[in-house]
Amino acid sequence: MVEETMNRVMLKDLTANPAPLGLLGFGITTVLLNISNAGFFPLNSMILAMALSYGGIAQLMASWMEYNKGNTFGMVAFGSYGLFWLSFVLLLILPKMGLATAPNAVSLASYFVMWGLFTLVMFFASLKLSRGLQVVFISLAVLFFLLTAGELTGNSTITLIAGYEGIFTGLSAVYVGLATVINETYNRDVLPV
Repeated sequence: MVEETMNRVMLKDLTANPAPLGLLGFGITTVLLNISNAGFFPLNSMILAMALSYGGIAQLMASWMEYNKGNTFGMVAFGSYGLFWLSFVLLLILPKMGLATAPNAVSLASYFVMWGLFTLVMFFASLKLSRGLQVVFISLAVLFFLLTAGELTGNSTITLIAGYEGIFTGLSAVYVGLATVINETYNRDVLPV
């Protein structure tokens, strides 16, 4: 007679949480770009470097780590916004290099409205997640729609308002990212998210 035994094996995921990296890459880069949109300094290489490295590459790294954890929401969010930053840099530098025509107001408005629609759907998905993430996604959707309106109307006041709203959006992502680091470090909820 053959005796069968069954053992239950529990695996514990000991890999780091990639969300703070992605949120901080997105948030800090968003704050810096929107300080420029708010008129404090012109768009320059500091913003482009941040968009390439922390906004782009760091978020793509976070996306890949979320993929490995089986988190579809995190993978799609960080991957998409990482590629947003890389495409944004290309929109700016390809014309300067003579490799493409600079986008006009209608094409930029189309770019922003598509990102706004994507972000709005991601906001609805975030309703199953933390309040902090909900704030990040709804404020980002508003930012994209303000940027769309600014491009379509040519109204610099709308772009200025978008700059201040974008600073808020970026700071909300920075807060959620840092709160997650602090909460996980202390192994309790020190800061609400």
